[in-house]
Amino acid sequence: MTESVGTEIIMAEPRGFCAGVDRAIDIVEHALFKFGAPIYVRHEIVHNTHVVDDLRARGAIFIEDLDDVPPDATLVFSAHGVPKEVEHEAARRGFRVFDATCPLVTKVHVEVAKLHKEGYEFIMIGHKGHPEVEGTMGQLPSGIHLVEDAEDVTKIKPLQTHKLAVVTQTTLSVDDAAEIMAAVKLHFPMVREPKQQDICYATQNRQDAIKVLSPQVDIVIVVGSPTSSNSNRLRDVAAKYGTPSYMVDNASELQAQWLEGKHKIGLTAGASAPDILVQQVIARLRELGAVSVRTLEGIQETVKFPLPKGLRND
Repeated sequence: MTESVGTEIIMAEPRGFCAGVDRAIDIVEHALFKFGAPIYVRHEIVHNTHVVDDLRARGAIFIEDLDDVPPDATLVFSAHGVPKEVEHEAARRGFRVFDATCPLVTKVHVEVAKLHKEGYEFIMIGHKGHPEVEGTMGQLPSGIHLVEDAEDVTKIKPLQTHKLAVVTQTTLSVDDAAEIMAAVKLHFPMVREPKQQDICYATQNRQDAIKVLSPQVDIVIVVGSPTSSNSNRLRDVAAKYGTPSYMVDNASELQAQWLEGKHKIGLTAGASAPDILVQQVIARLRELGAVSVRTLEGIQETVKFPLPKGLRND
């Protein structure tokens, strides 16, 4: 044990699984139980290596192309949502489909469909290539313009500006989204904003918790996979507060040199990271010299989303 290693772990609250992730994993588990393996899942059900590997070991097969799904199979759409063309193709092929799209993402899809009928075009604030962004933009054949930063706002050319609405990826940095939104309103003063922001409650809560945690610690460790947008944003928020921050997929990625001279270690987890990984990180930090763990006060989340029909318990 090294004397310079931090001695106290301080946990953010809330952290870890959100209601949408819980529901998505439950859908795959219930489908495996009811229909047996294999169950096909379009894209990783959530962006966490441990969760995906565990479900794969139990009979889930993760695919990107519906050509890889055999006839009469059971198919689950991931929590990130899918483009309309994927929904239509799955229906055409006759798969038994369960949609694990997070209800908060579905809310964005519904808003896009509603406003599209009223003649709106859209600006989407999000990250190019992210499956949630592809799913939302794929709700329409055209008329959605993606912006990743304030500079992108100056480059888009909607066909008209009197009916223009903004939607956002649900897992963005709250502060970054606000900055881009300000640029949108500057260039398109008549733009329609969401009645309630699209960034989900869990993303907001975890980022707020990091803002409370970061000034109190010497380092922040975020448990999350590299593909997880909300986990990456947690690390970014901590770094913006001047606190050295690192993201680890699991305890084996912790590096002792990060902790040299650090006495207070902040710990949180992205919305797709299971608690077992957090506990393993705590155990490893104890091996490296941490002697106590405490949790900051924070919001207690009680949101629950029901399973789809056909999987609910009697």
